[in-house]
Amino acid sequence: MHTSVTPEPRNGAAPLDVLVIGAGQAGLAMGYELAQRRLSFKIVDAAPEIGHSWRKRWDSLKLFTAAQYNHLPGKRFPAPVDTYPGKDEVADFLRDYAAEFELPVRLNTEVTGLAPNGAGYVADTPSGEVRAQQVVVATGPFQVPFIPGLASELDPRVHHLHSVEYRDPEALPEGRVLVVGGANTGCQIALELSEVREVDIAVGDRLPTVSQRPMRRDVWWWGEKLGITRVTVDSRLGRRMSERDVVIGGGHKELRRHGVTVRPRVTGATNGSVRFADASDGEYEVVIWATGFQVDHSWIDMPDIKDAKGRVTHNRGVTRSPGLYLLGLSWQYRRTSALLGWVAEDARHLAEQIASTEPIPAPPA
Repeated sequence: MHTSVTPEPRNGAAPLDVLVIGAGQAGLAMGYELAQRRLSFKIVDAAPEIGHSWRKRWDSLKLFTAAQYNHLPGKRFPAPVDTYPGKDEVADFLRDYAAEFELPVRLNTEVTGLAPNGAGYVADTPSGEVRAQQVVVATGPFQVPFIPGLASELDPRVHHLHSVEYRDPEALPEGRVLVVGGANTGCQIALELSEVREVDIAVGDRLPTVSQRPMRRDVWWWGEKLGITRVTVDSRLGRRMSERDVVIGGGHKELRRHGVTVRPRVTGATNGSVRFADASDGEYEVVIWATGFQVDHSWIDMPDIKDAKGRVTHNRGVTRSPGLYLLGLSWQYRRTSALLGWVAEDARHLAEQIASTEPIPAPPA
């Protein structure tokens, strides 16, 4: 089986029922749900292979969800219970999922523009326009790596990179390392580097830490039992939780045990030295920005449905533009909305919305 498809419809061709933009876990789950409802659809993705965004992450990356919580609709994750898959296992799972269900994925197809057009939408791609009555933007929350502006103040001799570019300790120049960002990614990278390097980690807000396996049970087992995974973003608890991330694992205490120095927020850099919020400073040969990502909706040509930051607004993935949906965002509906094993819930919800929506009438000629 394969997942490539023939060229997309050109001008004048019959539009698809649905175009799904993004072939990650969200887009594939969406494709499964659309196929169950016998809708005509295509999934397009700018990457050269399914699972590409996983394969290009650092070599030692492990999920912080156990295998039994990493399924997609119709297929369980092929790993033993209470094991923690690596990035390549996840990429293989996504690739095999698309093949098993024969999902129509077109790779190397970046959508550079999306706008309303008559009875639906038109997406611009390098191979031509794709027309669809409805569109699901499933590009996820990890789109544009965020690097603070103060990075420009670093001495040119300092090698710095975003965490998405990090692979392993051997790929870095020799010397002392500063990891900026104290969430899960920053903690994992700092811990790995501490085995072979002198490492500091700069932390802004102190994040709460939860053990990976409290009382010998996976943290997500407790989340399910206590109802934490069912908390919605529009609830009082959900609004509080969505404003603050949680570090899963040993957190900063574990880092200290491995010799990592935990420093406060970075405030600037001068003469080759990095300054911190407590007025201390340090000199580093390498800086890794584990500072997260930003959502980019600039290519969606519908300014009237965006907020002040240019992001498309929505209610559980349903936007104000009829027939346009978002999927796979952090806290789209629940804490788990962007996670591999829970994205199916939002995909199913949107598929029901799509299947029950009357076609948009074309404007009079």
